[in-house]
Amino acid sequence: MKKNIDETVAFSADLIRRENIKQLLKDVQEALEERGYNSVNQISGYLITNDPAYISSHKNARTKIQDVERYEIIEELVRYYLEK
Repeated sequence: MKKNIDETVAFSADLIRRENIKQLLKDVQEALEERGYNSVNQISGYLITNDPAYISSHKNARTKIQDVERYEIIEELVRYYLEK
């Protein structure tokens, strides 16, 4: 099937942002668990206190999580929980 390259493609910036947050959380979870931490406790601690020390610097996890506003991460977690 040939795609028509003349058609306008619409995308949702919100959907892309949400997918980026989901991937970020998965990456941070992986990095924390590789270091032997409980990822739920560590991420929760960070979101509650805004203390980056809760997140390991392994695989740049601390830098990555600080690139996104905490309220955006919390919004995505609440949205995901309520949709399930």
